[in-house]
Amino acid sequence: MIEIIFQKNEDAWKLYQYLVTRLASLQEKSSILLNEDQNRVLIPEAFFATGKLAELKICLHDFILKLKRDDWLRSILAESYFYTEREEQDQILDILYSVLEGNRKELATFIEGVEEPGDIKKSINDILDERISFSFDSFVVFRLKAYFEQLTKWIEIAIDEYKMEQEYQVFLHTLRSFLKDRSPQMPYLYLVIDENMAFFNQEFTEMKRNELVKTIDRRLLVNHPVYVDSGTIAPLLSIAPQTIFLYTDDAHQPLVRTIINLFEERVKINPISTFEQERVNFLNEDHENIR
Repeated sequence: MIEIIFQKNEDAWKLYQYLVTRLASLQEKSSILLNEDQNRVLIPEAFFATGKLAELKICLHDFILKLKRDDWLRSILAESYFYTEREEQDQILDILYSVLEGNRKELATFIEGVEEPGDIKKSINDILDERISFSFDSFVVFRLKAYFEQLTKWIEIAIDEYKMEQEYQVFLHTLRSFLKDRSPQMPYLYLVIDENMAFFNQEFTEMKRNELVKTIDRRLLVNHPVYVDSGTIAPLLSIAPQTIFLYTDDAHQPLVRTIINLFEERVKINPISTFEQERVNFLNEDHENIR
């Protein structure tokens, strides 16, 4: 019989419950024991004699990744970076897990080894093939040292992104407050964002750079110099159109998302291919009216 020894009773109980649940289809699962007084999970020799060792290895691997990894990440956040509030930890871990699941392509390049390191499986194989009792906590400290270093690097990236997102929310709140008190200078404005960006007034006449600069409320640049750029955000906020007809083929690019987040329901998204036709239609209608 092999004993897996834990420092904490809670961890011993978690592994015991996990093994019993995962191995429910195996006859030997009923012979897995938990010594609560000594924080030990007892694995019967039958797992080694009947060829069920492979399943046990998979269970221990999944236990580490699905249960213990989250505990370790939270411990790193609290002890190394002083993020002790559960809500903050959740937000940071949500960022990290979204990268690991492939949902944040822009961050994946900053995280080496997006897939879990293969040495976890190797370490599990080595320790169980030895068929000796062992301390789980010592196993983690000595055999998973490289993995813990990787977790710390991942956390650092997630924290940096979390801070940037917090700053972005401050950015939105600050500029929404400015916009709330701003009277519209135009009923609507046309904005084309492709490789380049172009502003058009309500008559579909392009607004050149010098004209846009004249529209800028200087208070924006004086009071919020960190948050605005004079080429896009500052003119839009200063003009504060009631409706922005925004033409783009990539509604998820950062600039477009920022404009949508600032102006919300005042933004109408259209594909770039429709802009020229709408412009021609407007100019033809205007010409007919003159006649």
